[in-house]
Amino acid sequence: MRLMIVRHGDPDYSIDSLTPKGWKEAELLADRLCKLDVKAFYVSPLGRAKDTASFTLKRLEREAEEMKWMREFDAQISRPDAVGRTIVWDWLPADWTAVPAFYDQQSWSSHPLLRSGKTEHGDVRAEYDWVTGEFDKLLAKHGYERHGKIYRAVNANNDTIVLFCHFGLECVLLSHLLGISPMVLWHGFCAAPTSVTTLYTEERRRGIAAFRMASFGDISHLYAANEEPSFAARFCECYDNPNERHD
Repeated sequence: MRLMIVRHGDPDYSIDSLTPKGWKEAELLADRLCKLDVKAFYVSPLGRAKDTASFTLKRLEREAEEMKWMREFDAQISRPDAVGRTIVWDWLPADWTAVPAFYDQQSWSSHPLLRSGKTEHGDVRAEYDWVTGEFDKLLAKHGYERHGKIYRAVNANNDTIVLFCHFGLECVLLSHLLGISPMVLWHGFCAAPTSVTTLYTEERRRGIAAFRMASFGDISHLYAANEEPSFAARFCECYDNPNERHD
């Protein structure tokens, strides 16, 4: 099975939609996705993800199933560099790299700030477990049931499923599939708007499957149209670059 995780287009967070550039990116994304034989589409309930999916779905005369757990990862903490509660990622490098547990796939959530985080389901780990549990239900629906760290190929297939969602949520899903701390992914990876991350199942022994990432954050559909990728999600390349964000 092929799993494609798509980040929304360049966002206008003030209206939970897309900027003019984001709409153009979404249209170019549709040029790419409409060439594929997709078994099922799933989408976050947030506007910027649904707007990104809209071009693809309209052209194909398809619908996407809206999944609440695919909203942006909804955990708020009191980050050391921020005033008040804010998202769990975007720590300053000097802060998060000083915590050895953040590199561990099991103990990353043991830090007091993460344990005091507030979510609908409890602390940050509780939100992570809820999201990954719902994700596993979706994979089971498509024939792959979680068993420890691997998946049972109950109904092995070559289907393609597409998820329109968000960077923070994408890192949670990759953390779960690949056994990597989400803190490493949130801070070491950057998925540009409308980027596509692709994973395939590998069933080297009958009935036993694992997911392998073939590409992360692919934006070839933008380059093919000579469209510069958005800077969204990145921080300043150099401290003295005044037009690039620092915080």
